Amino acid sequence: MNQTLDTLIIGAGTAGLAALREVRKRTDNFLIANEGPWGTTCARVGCMPSKMLVEAANALHTRERFDTFGLRGGKDLRADLPAVLQRVRALRDEFVAGTIRASDAGGKAVSGRARLLDAQRVEVAGRTYRTRSVIVATGSRPVVPADWLAFGDRILTTDTLFEQPTLGPRMAVIGLGSIGTEMAQALARLGVEVVAFVTSERVAGLRDEAVNATLYERLRGEFAISVGEHAQLRELAGGIEVSNGKTTVVVDQVLAAMGRTPNIEYLGLDTLGPVLDERGLPPVDPCTLQIGDTPVFLAGDVDRDRPLLHEAADEGHMAGINAVLAAQGRPLRHFRRRVPLAITFSDPQAASVGMAYAQLQKQPHLVGEVDFSRQGRARVALRNAGLLRVYAEPQTGRLLGAQMCAPSGEHLAQLVALAIDRELTVRDLLRMPVYHPTLEEGLRTALRQLSRQLPSGSDSDLSDCENLGASALD
Repeated sequence: MNQTLDTLIIGAGTAGLAALREVRKRTDNFLIANEGPWGTTCARVGCMPSKMLVEAANALHTRERFDTFGLRGGKDLRADLPAVLQRVRALRDEFVAGTIRASDAGGKAVSGRARLLDAQRVEVAGRTYRTRSVIVATGSRPVVPADWLAFGDRILTTDTLFEQPTLGPRMAVIGLGSIGTEMAQALARLGVEVVAFVTSERVAGLRDEAVNATLYERLRGEFAISVGEHAQLRELAGGIEVSNGKTTVVVDQVLAAMGRTPNIEYLGLDTLGPVLDERGLPPVDPCTLQIGDTPVFLAGDVDRDRPLLHEAADEGHMAGINAVLAAQGRPLRHFRRRVPLAITFSDPQAASVGMAYAQLQKQPHLVGEVDFSRQGRARVALRNAGLLRVYAEPQTGRLLGAQMCAPSGEHLAQLVALAIDRELTVRDLLRMPVYHPTLEEGLRTALRQLSRQLPSGSDSDLSDCENLGASALD
């Protein structure tokens, strides 16, 4: 090809399509290449189909509370797994079609494997393209041990789970990270006999021991969890034997939920110059996404730094803008990253917000908490389970982060994330009106605990001129 492109995007997932939207605002001289299905991991096999399964499972699970509410006959409800999975696929296909329509490349797209020949030459499906900049957004895929491939379609991942016409009655789930926790609980609630195999009692990415223990015990009440060595699989006439040295079960299918690995094989990152780390990845500036001093930008799950949809979309926008600037020889933009936020859609929902827990432990901090087993609105809804812990600076009261497993934790987590982004203090947030009865009153309880630990501490939500009426409001 004689023409030199301004930029070439490798990958058409969340990051790649977000990059495409920014690139095509600034230049018509681009190309997007993709190997495999077009459309985001989230829409195809991730966030959306998994949440459809979770919603179906949670809807059925409400029957467990019917008798307490005084509602009779709920025990007769059951899951029609083929129908559940059919709805998941049908709605999933709508979401996928929507992402592709919204990101039409206008004929500037090509299917095939891409490989970097150097920082300004890319081979796609045997053809070489010259380009002034490159965006690598090749995403990631589920981890599956090589020897497990011999079991064929009985080894499931989120790439294949939702394609099943139905599911066997017995399932082993290997790993209880965010994906494993969501799927194990959902499948158990839909009537599948689930046994989860893990190497530690840590679940859903939680690092606060008290919060983690609360969710772990909750999950253990719904399905079996075996903590031991790495699971080993063996073929049997009646199915697949799964053993970790402590527990041995025979199941029909195995869900591999041991994390994801970046799609970097044969990509040619080693041709760029910067030394690759032990994972085969180059150094990347988190504020520009530039690889070293090259005109190549790394965006999305392929980097594994923040493998979440909203982060991948942000990185796509960042990479799209900076790739065109690099092509034009202009200075790159440095972006301020969002407050870290990760949510697992278990029940209760798990979330980590703000400063990483390991970093938090290296500095002085205060902790406020609320136990949702006694929280009013949660008790009314029979959703009274969970623990929320909020962390703040000892002198200023500035919010640093939170970890939780809580009813409607997704909303509480986003409220805390907004407060951290705005650099609010505990007392700033206590000034927010909190309606009664709501779950947000639980967050207020934790904040009041923090407030009492601060200099001149008080649990009052009101400024001095209003304190006279505080008792009436409480």
